[in-house]
Amino acid sequence: MPRIKLELPTQFHFTTEIPIRISDINYGGHLGNDAVLSILHEARLRMLIEHGWTEMSIEGVGLIMSDSAVLYKSEAFYGESLRIQIGVKDFSRFGCDIYYLVRERESGREVVQAKTGIAFFNYQERKLAPVPEKFQAQFRS
Repeated sequence: MPRIKLELPTQFHFTTEIPIRISDINYGGHLGNDAVLSILHEARLRMLIEHGWTEMSIEGVGLIMSDSAVLYKSEAFYGESLRIQIGVKDFSRFGCDIYYLVRERESGREVVQAKTGIAFFNYQERKLAPVPEKFQAQFRS
């Protein structure tokens, strides 16, 4: 089976740090795959909040996730802190991709590369909505 490959952006728009909690650790003693998506979600929300948005309110519409891809590069452990860089690219009429580069803060060791495909969604009408112009302008390179 071919491996997933991601083409990370050359420019990242946001950086945050998130400590690994004990609840993020799995039976193997390292960061669990389920916790990774939760950590990425937290980082994405922090990025939106920095611009005055939430996942339910970006210039009058919300977000809905259409897909995700995660590449695990190394283990991470309780007590470590993750530095997460986020870049937004690959815009279409209704969405874009959000890319994540996750490194252990102290050593710089790469832990995860990931992408979440998002679509803009009008929750009142229950249908896709065009990418808001202000959102696209904020992140277009």
